[in-house]
Amino acid sequence: MTTKILPTLCVALFLFFSLTGFSQSGPYKINGKVMDTEMDAPLEFATVSVVNSSDPADVTGVVTGSRGNFSIEVPEGTYNIIVEFISYETKRFNNRKIDSDLNLGTIQLGLDSDSLDEVLVQAETTQVSVQLDKKIYNIGKDLTTAGGTVSDALNNVPSVSVDVEGGISLRGNQNVRILINGKPSAMAGFGDTNVLSNLPAEAIERVEVITSPSARYDAEGTAGILNIILRQKETLGFNGSLNMNIGHPDNAGISANLNYRTDNYNLFSNIGWRYFDAPQNSFSDTEYLRRFNDDGELVPPEFNRIREDREVERLNRNYNGNVGMEYFLNEQSSITASIFYRYGEDEDTSLNDSDRFRSGDLVETTLRRELQSEQDNSYQIALNYINRFNDEGHEITADFQYENDAEVQNTIITEDYVLSNEANPTPFQREEVYAEESKNEYLIQADYVLPLGEDARFEAGYRGNFENEITDYRLQQENLTTGNLVTNDTLTNVFDYSENVNALYSQYGSKFGKFSFLLGLRLENTQLKGDIDSRLSDEELVAAYGFPIQTEFDNNYLGLFPTVNLIYELASDGGREENITLGYNRRINRPRGWYINPFPSRSSRTNVFQGNPNLQPAFASAFDLGYLKRWDKLTLTSSVYYQHETDSFERVEENTGQVTTDGIDIIRTIPINLATNKRTGAELGILYNPADWLRLNSSFNFFQFETEGEFNGVDYGAKNTSWFARFSSKVELPGAVDWQTNAFYRGPQENAQTKNKGIFSLDLALSKEILNETVTLSLNVRDLLNSRKRRSLTSTEFFNRESEFQWRQRQITFSVIYRFNQQKREQRRNGRNGDMDDPGFEG
Repeated sequence: MTTKILPTLCVALFLFFSLTGFSQSGPYKINGKVMDTEMDAPLEFATVSVVNSSDPADVTGVVTGSRGNFSIEVPEGTYNIIVEFISYETKRFNNRKIDSDLNLGTIQLGLDSDSLDEVLVQAETTQVSVQLDKKIYNIGKDLTTAGGTVSDALNNVPSVSVDVEGGISLRGNQNVRILINGKPSAMAGFGDTNVLSNLPAEAIERVEVITSPSARYDAEGTAGILNIILRQKETLGFNGSLNMNIGHPDNAGISANLNYRTDNYNLFSNIGWRYFDAPQNSFSDTEYLRRFNDDGELVPPEFNRIREDREVERLNRNYNGNVGMEYFLNEQSSITASIFYRYGEDEDTSLNDSDRFRSGDLVETTLRRELQSEQDNSYQIALNYINRFNDEGHEITADFQYENDAEVQNTIITEDYVLSNEANPTPFQREEVYAEESKNEYLIQADYVLPLGEDARFEAGYRGNFENEITDYRLQQENLTTGNLVTNDTLTNVFDYSENVNALYSQYGSKFGKFSFLLGLRLENTQLKGDIDSRLSDEELVAAYGFPIQTEFDNNYLGLFPTVNLIYELASDGGREENITLGYNRRINRPRGWYINPFPSRSSRTNVFQGNPNLQPAFASAFDLGYLKRWDKLTLTSSVYYQHETDSFERVEENTGQVTTDGIDIIRTIPINLATNKRTGAELGILYNPADWLRLNSSFNFFQFETEGEFNGVDYGAKNTSWFARFSSKVELPGAVDWQTNAFYRGPQENAQTKNKGIFSLDLALSKEILNETVTLSLNVRDLLNSRKRRSLTSTEFFNRESEFQWRQRQITFSVIYRFNQQKREQRRNGRNGDMDDPGFEG
């Protein structure tokens, strides 16, 4: 019923607001365009204030959009019009009588050399702005991420958290879609967010937190979208920056951001190399309660307690490069071509000490060694064409991307007895694992934008995503009699998986007075297709895994995804702003290939992860109510939200009924479709700059989720409340040394099986500008207290387990950043946020 009502409601609202917007008459309009005299380029975020000559308290104003345009409505009267921009001279138009529409034409602003230093203060502060479908955070000079990665920078963005394994969550929900420059990209690792830990934080210009995505965006990601915009310089000539860092544990890297721009073309590149050792450790203490024997009967376990202590040395070498050129065909159109390449070599050495107890007595200790090497080659070719028919926003864009990723992994596993109460215990099998994964993905996209008058806009477009992934997994185990390696037919397989998504969308937005709206509808067809080449028959697969497995499947899903985004400006007078936003959208969560592949991947002999080919997509409806208030030195953002998801994903652990050769139960983790997941929450963010030497940033997010559903006769329903908070302060010390502190805490949370304790982490950093502020020296410590650890308690019918896991230990980094031919004002001007004074709706 809901799916029928919502599209009808959207159409009704569409017609109502359209008619209302076009029938409106009233105040006269003042419009124009603000340009940079020296660079002959539009000035974004210039402030246009209109002051009533007879009543100076009567002030209204706007900021210019990305093309320097502005438009403002005022009643008939006489006004002083003031156009100003930080570090630029102010232009005034005094005592202008307004009794009809006024076009001021092009307004040229030149640099004010006396105020250049003020720009540096702006560049150091993370700023937030709100559009109909997103919050935009311009990344300031964050000292704690100097020499760090994109993942480190994201962990300082309000609403976003990065867990100890590098997994990214939005408002506590991990089903978030990661985009690079508005598109899926090899830079984001084809959905593997851990790849973001290989890209330097210095490459980020801004992060768009899209909790209520418009119809222009892919409907994937029930939590929303994080769109990471990378830096591109616009200064004429050759300019760039060089970033070098070294740290402990072993950590060294160098990256360069180079740009050469002329009137006819712009060459840009970002290349880097990184070497690091990221020690990892974990501990688990498992109490086994009972198990199934061969006859399916519940019997006592062979060992009633096992303690495991694991240490991993991870040596990583990564190379990445992005090179491209934008060629300007004329003043309205351009073609951009780019190539991205990443190569990685990893060598991991894992040592796992295992103590096994029977009736409270230690009877066996073993040492398991895993030597794993991995090579990863990824590249992406991208083409973009844009034609701007005029300065009002009438444009068409077309995109093509091809991505390829090839990954080869070899693992050698041995295990030996350190202690045993048996005279001649059965030796362990030597194992060798070979895994090869290849991915190919094509993206074809076209978008059309048509302004309708001053304050309305129509958009339409198409996107096609076509992805194929082939995983070849081979396990060989030692024959203890002959010593030869024999292929394990139960686990060896080739999985060929395709995901094809075709989408059409249309949306319309308008603004009248203080009210703006954006209504959209997206139609998506999803095809999930898989073919499993196994050495076992279908009957043998059922016997081995306990449930039917579709060795061939071809599932199609057609869905409508409406969006409604509203914004009402309570106040807007120059630098002050106050508004309320309301959003609704419907989203989809598609199962990824590794969630569907039914053949287990093993973290140890006793713990396996197994995909579920019967997994269906999850659908969610989300509502978001937001409020923003901006004063001269203080910005407050807040929102409350609700999400209802059907067929939601849940990872559960269960006893497979199988045991290792030495009698230890094998536990599997498997993703399933639960019935529902209801999520309710609220968040609050504060940016406060009380003085030039002090800047404060804090946010708080509180959420509650309730799940319902069962699997294999076990009820996995749960209800839990959790929260996370962060605080950041930046102080300028004597000697022009900057000191920054970042603190983060995530509260305890639990589901039907696992309780996670709270996590606290603290980062510190010091920074100093030298050589006429062209070089930045910084020293930072991430996780100063070495406390960023996940501590969990898992309880099931068959076992109880306490565990502790640390993905990365405390890290100290010294970083040097050298900038050349970059004017101070460029650091601020590159933070483009789209048109704030028109319906905007930038996607």
